[in-house]
Amino acid sequence: MNPLHILDHFKSRQDAIIESIREIVEIESPSGDIERSKTVVHWVETEARKIGLDLEIEKIAAEEYGEHLIIRAFPGEGKPIFLLGHTDTVHPVGTNLANPMRIEGDKFFGCGIFDMKANVVLMLEALRYFAESGSTPSRPITILLSCDEEVGSYTGRELVEREASKSAFCCVFEPSAAGRVKTGRKGTGIFTVKAHGIPAHAGLEPEMGASAILEISRQIEKLHALNNVSAGTTVNVCTAKGGTTTNVIPEHAECSVDVRFSTMDEAARIEAAILGLEPVDERVSLEILGGINRPPMERTDAVVALFEKARVLADSFGYELGETQVGGASDGNFVAALGITVLDGLGIAGDGAHTLHEHILMSDIAQRATLVSSLLETRSTS
Repeated sequence: MNPLHILDHFKSRQDAIIESIREIVEIESPSGDIERSKTVVHWVETEARKIGLDLEIEKIAAEEYGEHLIIRAFPGEGKPIFLLGHTDTVHPVGTNLANPMRIEGDKFFGCGIFDMKANVVLMLEALRYFAESGSTPSRPITILLSCDEEVGSYTGRELVEREASKSAFCCVFEPSAAGRVKTGRKGTGIFTVKAHGIPAHAGLEPEMGASAILEISRQIEKLHALNNVSAGTTVNVCTAKGGTTTNVIPEHAECSVDVRFSTMDEAARIEAAILGLEPVDERVSLEILGGINRPPMERTDAVVALFEKARVLADSFGYELGETQVGGASDGNFVAALGITVLDGLGIAGDGAHTLHEHILMSDIAQRATLVSSLLETRSTS
């Protein structure tokens, strides 16, 4: 169908789409809240069944997190298009009191609305477009909504890789800053460095102690020295804690380490360096936990070709589509590591992910839905 006709379809549904977004955002679902995860999955399943398509829907229990959800539509020959997203958010229950849902001009505010509750609705709306227009996508469609993406996808990764391995290409519905899709993402590593020292009275015999806090501070210097910005590698200590009380040489201390990299060679270098850390004070022992979590999503020729296809489709209805490469990772990184072509950041434009000014732009809803539906419908997509 002509993209302008698709755009008219979504413009006519703008109010209904906004109401659906309002409903899903009202269901708080922070990572690790099992009951709220199940509640939001039930909402998505209920809304999907209202569309009127012959859908195969599967809920998969995720221990300590809730439920993952898989929706399969338009069964047929050929590998499916894989649509990827998540239902968990970073915001603790009650955060919506600090960032209540509201519309101010073109901005629709709410906790988790940008990352990525509105984009769950966007996927459902793409299915609805096909149901109501009588058109069909170029391939079968598989939607996976994981429930632990924001905390590392420890239970979701297996499902992501399983479904991705069967797919022709992957569209990731992570949020879109300034409307730009993401053609590259850095990989990530998550580490915890713990120091185990010797306690002693800080006034009577401090020399008998070995400070875990002092040791951690020395290790932080070593960690910072691993940065290589020119190679796209960053190593940042994000939290630190230790000690028991003011008059005791601290026995315990630890810090968390966030690692970002553009190539697996850099990942190997950083991981070896962190796991090989040695204490400066030999009386203190180090314990190092964690490792590389997500590989990088590289901007390959196939990714560029898919982006160009999307850009041309966007241009056909007067929608300017840019691209970007970012330091943040997503489940799309797992897909890219399998050699599957990924286009990320297909969600509705907005800003403020993980903050108290999180919002989407209402003016982008119909345009983004048109882009996504056109991309799914285009027969020449390989």
